[in-house]
Amino acid sequence: MIRILLVDDHPSVCEGTKTMIEQDPEMDVTVSYSSPEALEMAASGEYDLMLFDLNIPVLSGLELTKRLIGINPEFRILIYTGYEISSNFNILVEAGVSGIVSKTASREQLLTAIRCALRGESVIPVSLLRQLRRSDMRVSSSRDEQQMEDISINEREQEILQEVAEGRSNKDIASKLLMSQRTVEYNLTRVFEKLGVHSRSEATVKAKQLGLIGDRNFL
Repeated sequence: MIRILLVDDHPSVCEGTKTMIEQDPEMDVTVSYSSPEALEMAASGEYDLMLFDLNIPVLSGLELTKRLIGINPEFRILIYTGYEISSNFNILVEAGVSGIVSKTASREQLLTAIRCALRGESVIPVSLLRQLRRSDMRVSSSRDEQQMEDISINEREQEILQEVAEGRSNKDIASKLLMSQRTVEYNLTRVFEKLGVHSRSEATVKAKQLGLIGDRNFL
């Protein structure tokens, strides 16, 4: 029997997902609506795979993943979310997730993702797969109608930009991305130079115009 821990604070989502998964007679789903409770349950090591909603109160699916992978890097964890996650993809992978599944996925897609994770494999959308071709993002930006300049933003700078766009302070960004405040400030200075801006608000506006960052919309 494959034992699965499903964590989501939406009871209707949990029950619907549990019913869908358990149509496979080899799978048994335990539900938790509380992330602190789920942390205690998961740490016991009784589950073959865990399925976390990303935006759970108290401890997010990301934080829950980080803590559990810190306990046992072999844990199999899938993030189960309802919206676009491309801007968070790198952070989720670095946290140790085994895959990402949309809440709009069919039963077949969900079960495939679960079985792949159990085999040490992962299924991801093609749109995200294409992002893995390189570790930085290059866009072409015109400072005037005649002059074109290449701007290259690496993964770390992109993550910091996204946090800046959400209004977080350098201290908060450093804490969330597990880096020093000095590193955040250094990277922001580099980003300002690359974008040709002088403030956080200008950087946010220009980055969005260039498609370097997007809006985070999670269920």
